[in-house]
Amino acid sequence: EKILGNVCKIYVTELKIDGAAVSLLYRNGVLVRGATRGNGRVGEDITANLKTIPTIPSFLKSTGGVPDLVEVRGEVYLPIAGFEKINREREAAGEKTYANPRNTAAGALRQLDSDVAADRPLAFFPYSLGHQEGISPGTQSRVLELMKEWGFDINPHYKRHSNLAAVMAYCEHFQSRRSELGYEIDGVVVKVDDLSDQERLGSVARDPRWAIAYKFPPEIGQTKLREIRINVGRTGALNPYAVLEPLTLGGVRVQQATLHNEEDIRKKDIRIGDVVYVKRAGDVIPQVIGPVLSLRKGQGDRFSYPSDCPECGSELVRPEGEINSFCTNIACSAKCLESIKHFVSRGAMDIRGLGIQTIEKLINLDLIEDAADLYSLTFDQLLILPGFKERSISNLLASIAASKDQSFARVLFSLGIRHVGENLARVISNHFRSLDNLKRADLEAIGQIDGVGPEIGLSLRSYMDQPRNQKFLQKLVRAGLCFKSERVVGQKLEGQSFVLTGSLPNLTRLQAKELIHSEGGKMVSSVSLKTNYVVVGENPGTKLAKARSLGIEEIGEQQLKQLAAGQIL
Repeated sequence: EKILGNVCKIYVTELKIDGAAVSLLYRNGVLVRGATRGNGRVGEDITANLKTIPTIPSFLKSTGGVPDLVEVRGEVYLPIAGFEKINREREAAGEKTYANPRNTAAGALRQLDSDVAADRPLAFFPYSLGHQEGISPGTQSRVLELMKEWGFDINPHYKRHSNLAAVMAYCEHFQSRRSELGYEIDGVVVKVDDLSDQERLGSVARDPRWAIAYKFPPEIGQTKLREIRINVGRTGALNPYAVLEPLTLGGVRVQQATLHNEEDIRKKDIRIGDVVYVKRAGDVIPQVIGPVLSLRKGQGDRFSYPSDCPECGSELVRPEGEINSFCTNIACSAKCLESIKHFVSRGAMDIRGLGIQTIEKLINLDLIEDAADLYSLTFDQLLILPGFKERSISNLLASIAASKDQSFARVLFSLGIRHVGENLARVISNHFRSLDNLKRADLEAIGQIDGVGPEIGLSLRSYMDQPRNQKFLQKLVRAGLCFKSERVVGQKLEGQSFVLTGSLPNLTRLQAKELIHSEGGKMVSSVSLKTNYVVVGENPGTKLAKARSLGIEEIGEQQLKQLAAGQIL
């Protein structure tokens, strides 16, 4: 308001679609590339999968001609009806259901086989233009009209307003009616309509002054808690979860919710048979908040933790000071499944095409016992997997082979050693330089690493001393994985802590993390007083507001590169 002065302003409000952000590049009206983020040139190339989405035109059409070059940005989403249909089919087939539409859509886009993406009823809403040549839309509302002329489905609920009171009325209207839309939204984006005014307003780092997101609070519902079950994680930790009478939150049918741990259940006095409050934390993960005490009938059944592992029957232990109990059986089937799931995950070995259902099938068919066996799979063995065709098999084998090039730090993280996360795996690999050095290190040597206390040292030493783990590591070495750190890490960012929020113009999140790590810095997930910089990209989240409240310095991608190059800002 202060910057524009008395200039007459028109605002545009658009629903904030909760999906996967993508960028489409059209040259002379032809779709030439699609990426998960960035400007269409940088990011994960998913062109083949995007071309399977009916609402993404392969060719732009317009009576007034099409631009020479244009980047269209938008959200791929999964309609709620399609999401529920997929889950009903999976449930009928005895397969694990998906958690939410957003993750299901994002997972479909990363599939190696575009036929899998084509089977999902994905859709697309564009919301802006990036780089463009040969057009001058003038306003954001004209941008939306242009994209409609080109053949895109535009979200019909965008609206122009002449004052902020009307903007707030729009936000409140859709906050109360979000469950009626048929797809997930998590807020409203408010933009200044005039593009020249947008340019005059500019940005702070990568945070535009001409746009703001009005985020909806999580929706809270009530339902009956039918029973409490236990999930055994990759470290053997027993994690309780609630089985609920189905309810709809934010348009999504919820039947299960997290309960955190035994201590939390007791503290909140949650009992089987209670009517409980449920919310979707971050509009994603269903979570039991607590019981509705006014509706409690009788005493209810208090939950008691089992004395043995519910998966393999082995003895449980609860280390001193811990809130979780752990299964002691190294060969526990549940631990095996979760450890392989972690091993192939994006932050670890990044083996695409291996979802949890495929891993389960490989185990049930006795094709693998652990993650190391993935490297000995053959084309003929994979042919017996239901739903796998020649192309998807070839792509999966190529992805497995490519994972051998992952760094020692990534391999170390993929092992799933308790307390050893991504950052610590990088620090340990840089310190010891090889698996052989790490295996020879005693507790005193491990304790010399900055940030490694006695508990982490014991966990690391215990893992290396287990005979079963030693055999597993030998199999990985024979498979050709990298167990040496050849690269010398720089020190230009040593001791500096970074938080990233939003999408950077040229670097993916992984590339930004690797840039920070390559110069000795640390990228963390949450803002605190220990954070040195918050790296701000397009459409930043709530981390930016917290950083500002704490006075953390804001920088953009270019400033990050300057710091990594040793330049003073």
